[in-house]
Amino acid sequence: MIRVLVVDDEALVRSGLRMILESSGDIVVVGEARDGDEAVSAVARLRPHVVLMDVRMPGSDGLDAARRILADPDAPKVIMLTTFDLDEYVHEALRLGAVGFLLKDTRPRELVAGVRTVAAGQAMLSPTVTKRLIGAFVERVPSRAEAARRKLAALTGREEDVVRALARGLSNAEIGRELALSEATVKAHVSSVLAKLGLANRVQAAILVHDAELL
Repeated sequence: MIRVLVVDDEALVRSGLRMILESSGDIVVVGEARDGDEAVSAVARLRPHVVLMDVRMPGSDGLDAARRILADPDAPKVIMLTTFDLDEYVHEALRLGAVGFLLKDTRPRELVAGVRTVAAGQAMLSPTVTKRLIGAFVERVPSRAEAARRKLAALTGREEDVVRALARGLSNAEIGRELALSEATVKAHVSSVLAKLGLANRVQAAILVHDAELL
């Protein structure tokens, strides 16, 4: 079973998320929290696999809680819950190591699929919403672009092809079809890219590509 902690200051939202997730059959909501401080305590006590974290909450918000939770090497996967206008908050959360985000109007089946995806160790990079979000939120300043390009220069040509495709929201299978590579080879390239660049996940790699203005 996938253990989930739901964090939102609205009781109705928490109840709705619990109902949707637990109807899946393979997800259990092990706890709820109303703010960032409660979330940090609940993670230490309940050890969930995934945290669904609202960005904007009174008191200690989701960004502060994500920073504290993700500082632990054994931290759960964190998915931010947001509306599309919270640009700087979501962008910073992804940089901290959150594996993705869900809009609050996400359809129930997509919510369940997202939790399953991150629980399996993959970042949430949808070709539509996530690409729009990352692309819109990355600051287009020359110094950042230059720094990102210098960092990406450590990659081989094929690794750069893979990371560019990754940043477009393609899955390993889709990248393999586009570049005529096996899925296993793509997975190996992605692992090599993350290791060379010192990144935690695919979302951070995608942000780096957008920072470098390579799309």
